[in-house]
Amino acid sequence: MQLHETLGQQRVVEMANGRAVIEYEAGAHMCHSGGVVQGGFICGWIDAAMAHAVMSETGEDVTPMSLELKVSFFAPAGPGPVFAEGWIERRGRSTAFVEGQLKNAAGEVLAKGTSTIRLMERKKVEARARGEG
Repeated sequence: MQLHETLGQQRVVEMANGRAVIEYEAGAHMCHSGGVVQGGFICGWIDAAMAHAVMSETGEDVTPMSLELKVSFFAPAGPGPVFAEGWIERRGRSTAFVEGQLKNAAGEVLAKGTSTIRLMERKKVEARARGEG
């Protein structure tokens, strides 16, 4: 199973100019007591949207690696469609400061996040993952 399948990704709604919006389907299997989506999924959705925002500017040769991730939860998410948004606040040559949020289908903000992302050459990241560096 691919990561986007695990997270319930439905489609990338927008990915351009340092901004991304991804639609996810929160399933009942992602919930704990009371039908509330477990916080790890919410963090993953916002993190993915922020990474896509970075990739919209850097292209496929750069892999965004999260150095820090902070998420604040405002309201519970339940089963159904949710929309993770990410955007670049500031970017340098090797680091990006990114923000994101998760909204329900009614447009209510359920959570917000910030991340510091290191911009790494994709070939180097893949070589390290294979144990070559």
